[in-house]
Amino acid sequence: MLSSFPLRFTIPVNDVERARAFYEQALGFSAGQHGAGGILYPSADGYFALVKTPAPAQVNHSIMTWLVPDITASVAGLKANGIAFEEYDFPGLKTVNSIATLGPDQVAWFKDSEGNLLALAQLG
Repeated sequence: MLSSFPLRFTIPVNDVERARAFYEQALGFSAGQHGAGGILYPSADGYFALVKTPAPAQVNHSIMTWLVPDITASVAGLKANGIAFEEYDFPGLKTVNSIATLGPDQVAWFKDSEGNLLALAQLG
């Protein structure tokens, strides 16, 4: 029923200006449009919103993932912008040069200025 509609992701943030600087300067999004739901940023077929939350709940999974055609180049480009990627070495999950291979897919994780876990994925 809902599969034909575009998605909107809401990112909880403590400090809107700090988060805005991160998403615009480090990740390269254009200045967002202010709306009732926060600051809106278009991304491909949808958009995400940065929304001020007094005490956002931190979760241990990615809250947003960008599907990229070349994860190695994307990771390198973000590292050049100062993004620090998460490194993991657990049974069943190990990153090599910040990238984990999960079956045919490759995934890399990083945190935003507010501690939210974000990801890049190249689908196999």
